[in-house]
Amino acid sequence: MDRRFVYMDYNATTPLHPEVKARMIEDLEVYANASSLHESGRAAHARVEEARASVARLIHARDPSSIIFTSGGSESNNTVFATMFHLGRKGPRRGIVTTAIEHPCVLNAAKWLEEEGFPVRFLGVDSKGRIDLEELRSSVGPETLLVSVMAANNEIGTIQEVAAASGIAKAAGAFFHTDATQCAGKIPVDVEAWNPDYLTLSCHKIYGPKGIGALYVRKGAPVVPLIRGGHQEHGHRAGTYNNLGILGFGAAADLALRELPEYSGRVRRLRERLRDGLTRKLPYAHVNGHETEVLPNTLNVSFPGAEGESILLYLDLEGIQVSTGSACASGSLEPSHVLLATGLGPELAHGSIRMSLGRDSTEADVEYVVEKLPPIIERLRRMSTVA
Repeated sequence: MDRRFVYMDYNATTPLHPEVKARMIEDLEVYANASSLHESGRAAHARVEEARASVARLIHARDPSSIIFTSGGSESNNTVFATMFHLGRKGPRRGIVTTAIEHPCVLNAAKWLEEEGFPVRFLGVDSKGRIDLEELRSSVGPETLLVSVMAANNEIGTIQEVAAASGIAKAAGAFFHTDATQCAGKIPVDVEAWNPDYLTLSCHKIYGPKGIGALYVRKGAPVVPLIRGGHQEHGHRAGTYNNLGILGFGAAADLALRELPEYSGRVRRLRERLRDGLTRKLPYAHVNGHETEVLPNTLNVSFPGAEGESILLYLDLEGIQVSTGSACASGSLEPSHVLLATGLGPELAHGSIRMSLGRDSTEADVEYVVEKLPPIIERLRRMSTVA
């Protein structure tokens, strides 16, 4: 098969949807400050509010004002933990409960609170990457301020029982936060069913522009601004509105909601075809994550006797782009904290790659990877001193 370009790193970022790109080009003319009171400012503000309503619809939020625009998922997550810092300094509740497999921005925010004297518990997960709800129940109490459980993991794709986790937190009187960055556009996200106080989104994961994200805040839940200044976002996040990014987010949210049923089914079939093809040719390969409760586009596989970075580089020479884990952890020589938390040994954790498919993935892409990857693995295993 001739060399082709195959992008399988959609969990790291996605290309602009053609319709989002077209709408953003038109929106270049929406240049006025959305806080200005003149006609152009009012028109820009109206467009911003339309986009806010679109993002709210994507997650089935009834009130668009519950959406706060931010610069991305990391800012949204940090806003939640900064809010807990201010609440915990003044109130009787200070306990933080999260999981060992969260995105680095959540883990590091939780560790910051721990350094500031907050009791923080990092829940373990089973071999498939799921938390034990009974362990969560026994970990929360009258001292718990926040429970933060990501909806789906960015590396292995395992989906948590978000509604159940939220119910446990609420029963203990704690706030509940979920990072749904990897869920939107891939599986249904419903804040009415999940009942979080806070939920995080990022636009560039749903075929929109980078540099724009959102934090859903349930009515009545407190928010202490991470960025202080003007009145924007009802005083929750200062700074001149990023018109182009916000309008691109609105367009991407509309399209993600519209395309979700077709996308989810088609990409899941491609993932299963990729998984089956690779495990048939490489029966010793170890598929990480949950068998069924997993994002439809995410496949994480470990190969004993092969090193992940080497696999990635050899695949890149063939035009295939994958990841060894989270893009935010690239450059680290440490094995994936997610895989280690599932009980995988350091050797297998080091020998893992994440293949994440998207709306442009094809059967030909899958067949190309199934053809090219096995010989690479066999070559690396022959070169390895541990194979």
